[in-house]
Amino acid sequence: MSEIEDLRATVETLATRIARLEDQVEIMQLVAQYGPAVDSGSADAAAELWTEDGTFDAVPQLRMRGRDDIVAMVNGGHQRLIQGGCGHVLTVPHIVVDGDEATGRSYALNIRWDTDADRFWVARVSANTWRWTRTPQGWRISERVNANLDGTPEHRAMLAPPRRAADGTPVQ
Repeated sequence: MSEIEDLRATVETLATRIARLEDQVEIMQLVAQYGPAVDSGSADAAAELWTEDGTFDAVPQLRMRGRDDIVAMVNGGHQRLIQGGCGHVLTVPHIVVDGDEATGRSYALNIRWDTDADRFWVARVSANTWRWTRTPQGWRISERVNANLDGTPEHRAMLAPPRRAADGTPVQ
């Protein structure tokens, strides 16, 4: 292999790696926008994080289908949480990008203000599984499942690393 061919191969490898990192950073930024959007009551901004037909299951309380359901959640019962003082804190997700689709898992904490005790307390810790889709507008959430870590084995299993085949590819 000539020096030029070697250089071209290196540039191609680096370009691929940079594109993968850019995808991961964009997805992390997408997830990071959720808490501030819902806790500020910005219903449209929260809904825009999803694809048009995206789903959000807050197991077992609420199943949302599409952006209108997410807007309704933020403008509805969520207002009581905002007015009482709360923060949705999502951890950095583990992300696996596969072309124009990606999957991941993370934790979410719902932290609430207790006026009587003059302190915050963790009201909920949950497992999250995610599916993201690349759209013309960038990465969007196509599916989020949020389930309380209340000892339920299925909820805990949501956090398990993806199974991999012998060649390293994820197994469904």
